[in-house]
Amino acid sequence: MEPTESLIEYPSDFPIKVMGPTHDDFAATIIDVVLEFDPTFHIGRMEVRPSPQGNYTGLTVTVRAISREQLDDLYRALHAHHMVKIVM
Repeated sequence: MEPTESLIEYPSDFPIKVMGPTHDDFAATIIDVVLEFDPTFHIGRMEVRPSPQGNYTGLTVTVRAISREQLDDLYRALHAHHMVKIVM
């Protein structure tokens, strides 16, 4: 497959899993980052799961992906954020 090709058809809904230490502002902060890349995103497209001991919070945000560049930029922004430990 060529580097410019993608297995994802655009536009499409695309789930991204994000995990970080539990913090009151974690979900709101991640929403702000996501909105920079998908202005159509809303809280109804997010699932929140605390870890068993409550030390970490896992989020699944489903974005409307319109291009590979958009997804790459969003992944980079999430990885770079100080509150985020894992992005999948």
